[in-house]
Amino acid sequence: MSELDSLAHGRVVSVNVSPGGVPKLPVASAWIGRLGLDTDAHTEPEPTHGGPDQAVCIYAIEAIERVAADGHQAFPGAYGENLTVEGLDWASLRAGDVLAIGEGGLTLELTKYAGPCQTIAHWFVERGIARISPKVHPEDARWYARVLVEGRVEPGARIEVERPGT
Repeated sequence: MSELDSLAHGRVVSVNVSPGGVPKLPVASAWIGRLGLDTDAHTEPEPTHGGPDQAVCIYAIEAIERVAADGHQAFPGAYGENLTVEGLDWASLRAGDVLAIGEGGLTLELTKYAGPCQTIAHWFVERGIARISPKVHPEDARWYARVLVEGRVEPGARIEVERPGT
């Protein structure tokens, strides 16, 4: 059994965009280009958000459920993620992992954790954004990804994770 057998397959639960700020709201589908989703924008653009290495923000529905269980407001798009996903072993992911999404060739590479910022603090009890900090709770932190191959994404799309070199 390979290291990735437990995290190799998942699916997209929600595709989320906004004209800037949070929450990002669900859409039926979106084109993901080199700099992100075609109808998405950021209130604080690059270098804070966006750019080729932060083109897409990804978060796990399982993490959302854990954060909500702790009393915080949490739902797909609340924390600014573009793709809400399920079924991946979130704690085992690392920078460099490649996500093949759907059947159209869309391919993303995880680049780094997305640290929380004060823009989303209103969703947290006592503005406790450290609840999704990669330093404190890496299993519940969001990920940034770069786009290796552009393509369309929609809820229900299958995700396969590959770890280069394994």
